[in-house]
Amino acid sequence: MNTERVSQSSYWLETAPAGAPAPPPTADLRVDIAVVGGGIAGLSTAWELARRGREVAVLEAGRLAAGVTGHTTAKLTALHTLTYDHLRRTRGPEGARLYARSQSAAIRHAEGIVDELDIDCDWEEAAAFTYAEDPRRVGELRAEAEAAHEAGLPAEFVAETELPFPIAGAVRVGGQAQFHPRKYLLALADDLRRQGASVYEDTRIVGLTEGGPCVLVTEAGVSVRAREVVVATHYPVFDRALLFTRLSPRRELVVAGAIDEERAPRHMYITPEQSTRSVRTAPLGDGRRLLIVTGEHFTPGTADVEERFARLSAWAEARFPGVTLTHRWATQDNDSTDSVPLVGPLRPGSRHTYVATGFGGWGLSGGIMAGLLLSDLMTGRTVEWSGLYDPRRLVPVVREGAAFLKHQAKVARHFVGDRIPPLTGPAPDDIARGDGAVVRMGAGQYAVHRDEHGRLHAVSACCTHLGCVVAFNRAEGAWECPCHGSRFGPDGQVLQGPAVRPLKKRDL
Repeated sequence: MNTERVSQSSYWLETAPAGAPAPPPTADLRVDIAVVGGGIAGLSTAWELARRGREVAVLEAGRLAAGVTGHTTAKLTALHTLTYDHLRRTRGPEGARLYARSQSAAIRHAEGIVDELDIDCDWEEAAAFTYAEDPRRVGELRAEAEAAHEAGLPAEFVAETELPFPIAGAVRVGGQAQFHPRKYLLALADDLRRQGASVYEDTRIVGLTEGGPCVLVTEAGVSVRAREVVVATHYPVFDRALLFTRLSPRRELVVAGAIDEERAPRHMYITPEQSTRSVRTAPLGDGRRLLIVTGEHFTPGTADVEERFARLSAWAEARFPGVTLTHRWATQDNDSTDSVPLVGPLRPGSRHTYVATGFGGWGLSGGIMAGLLLSDLMTGRTVEWSGLYDPRRLVPVVREGAAFLKHQAKVARHFVGDRIPPLTGPAPDDIARGDGAVVRMGAGQYAVHRDEHGRLHAVSACCTHLGCVVAFNRAEGAWECPCHGSRFGPDGQVLQGPAVRPLKKRDL
């Protein structure tokens, strides 16, 4: 693939540009409910609450639906790779049923919103498949099909699909959906405004005081008082609940391009093999569809991203002859240590603060589900699956212990090992244009980037979240924290939390 002619931005952002940004608040505010985060979880929650007569303010650090939600593959399905057999073993049959029921309810609810608001978002009904090419995984797929069917999904094991290459078997669930997520969410935001809600962009929240009311503080020092607060920032930006100990960030790459309609798969596919391969298409018109392939997941700050993009592109071009790749981008997700999202009160003792996080790569159905769940909790309604997602849940060691310890060991390795400067390493003069490296300077470490004009820029190499040492992602031009996934621009400005403060400038 010739990367010089490939767009480096998300197709969803390119094809649904927003207007001028909504300005941040310039004076202190008071509202019923403040929602921090303008992705699918935040906007869905705000929309549900506004419909119920609450005075709502949405506070987004960047642009609406331009973060993780704007970089998704945009599958809306309750079949989440190999989830149900795992849930049946760890949460019992009832836990698996509640998961299936809640995720399916989210899909049908979104479909109703599209009809009600007449949203033009390329909504298409499609089946979802989890497949494998290795015959040794057929037993695993049969167990997943059985567990998903037992949980209430129309799941079945099949031996063939429309994919243009042979498979060993697949789990199929019909009646799922795919759509243009940004068109959907921008329409939701417009309807929010029509209902009188306030929407603020370029408004980073850096402080929270819980109480009656809760008080949020913006980067500019403006206070927002609210009876209740929802933290829907993908990775929580407030650490008091210690949720960072139960969340593991992972980054995935996406390549996309036009393919003739007669060659394009019409359904949605994913396999856990080969570091994940996810496939779907979207309408383009003129007898073509957009092929979207996702995979190559890795911990931020730990991979040669260009090499992984090349590997994913080669796979797409080999498996789908005739595709012309035109876009590539990356997305980031957080896995909870027990594989179930964390949606509900922020921490034990919280009475007015809520969180939605840990969607494990399935944030579209999860975010819509979170909007329904949180709005019900805040308006006094009973929700049968609230206990399943409750962030305060006590999970036995047999369920979560191994994943928890593995995650903490990985964080400890980076926190301790990366902070010990090597005896030898790159010097500023060794850094090529467009690249960056952590450089030892005296007793400290600087994150040094050389721009395309040859100028050097230095910032502290210590992430402002909890102090892990960042690494440079040349393919995306960003400093990334391998501990909790914070990302910064070459100049140190925050691109993605949980960090809310930029990397400190350093003088070379």
